[in-house]
Amino acid sequence: MSIIGVLTAGGDCPGLNAVIRGVTARTVERGDSEVVGILNGWEGLMEGRTVPLNRDAVRGILGRGGTILGTSRKDPIVHGDGYQSVKRTLEANDLDVVVVIGGDGSLRTALRLADDGFPVVGVPKTIDNDIAATDFTFGFDTAVQIATDAIDRLTTTAEAHNRVILVEVMGRTRGWIATYAGLAGGADAILIPEYPVPLEDVARVLRRRHRHGHAYSIVVVAEGVEPPVKTKRPKDAFGFERLGGVAYQIAPVLEELTGFETRVTVLGHLQRGGTPTAFDRVLATRLGAAAADLAAEGQRNVMVSLRGAQIAAVPLADACGEPRGVDRELYEVARTFFG
Repeated sequence: MSIIGVLTAGGDCPGLNAVIRGVTARTVERGDSEVVGILNGWEGLMEGRTVPLNRDAVRGILGRGGTILGTSRKDPIVHGDGYQSVKRTLEANDLDVVVVIGGDGSLRTALRLADDGFPVVGVPKTIDNDIAATDFTFGFDTAVQIATDAIDRLTTTAEAHNRVILVEVMGRTRGWIATYAGLAGGADAILIPEYPVPLEDVARVLRRRHRHGHAYSIVVVAEGVEPPVKTKRPKDAFGFERLGGVAYQIAPVLEELTGFETRVTVLGHLQRGGTPTAFDRVLATRLGAAAADLAAEGQRNVMVSLRGAQIAAVPLADACGEPRGVDRELYEVARTFFG
């Protein structure tokens, strides 16, 4: 009987518990493997912290946010000796394969470890929806719904006070959340990294709205948008710039260009906490079950992905390619409603 490890790495995301439940329940149903949970992501794999998982251990977690296994930003490549940092835990627990539930950074780490013999099946996880080789990632739908609800509420207060409100959402290098939430919430402008728009053009849209009798506007801004004045941002342990707050730099520029009172709301971590939507629960469950099947059947160095309506296995290397950006056609649809 094989033993399947499962860990959640990187930032938290709505639907993580649904994946853990999917992996565990499917493995138990198959009857040909056992599941071991690895606590606190890569850190737990490096330090040998594990817990057995069975059907009872995952009951009642489908709708819970966060992850029952915990997570961390620790990484065996950055903070350890690569494969040697996790090999002892693999051997001590007789792990035949590890299901790694992670985003771009975690999957890249898994791929590098796989080159040295780390047996892995990946599950794509990010609210940013930008992982290559899959059409959607779980957590994205929940983040979009949270952002849309916020836009709906902010629209009423913007209208009451005749203000321009900038709503900043997550999106380090890609603007999926901003585009979808902006479309769903009826935003008057959407700023994303893929398709830069001069702030003079945005101001022109806002002034046109006011001329036509609409004395308020909502502008959705992805956190990764280039700031009006380029400044050196601090970096985290992985070399990524720490983002957040670009809307505060954009707001005074728009206020000066338009003469309209402007305010900012940064949604931040609110977007990735709490209960996942029904769509994310179902997608995460399907991905978890598929990962369990691949793991039990001996497939390695692959990732489960959503292609159309079907779950498919793709090479892990394909998933670690260039982050997937917003389609130009979709953004042009959004631009139709600017102003």
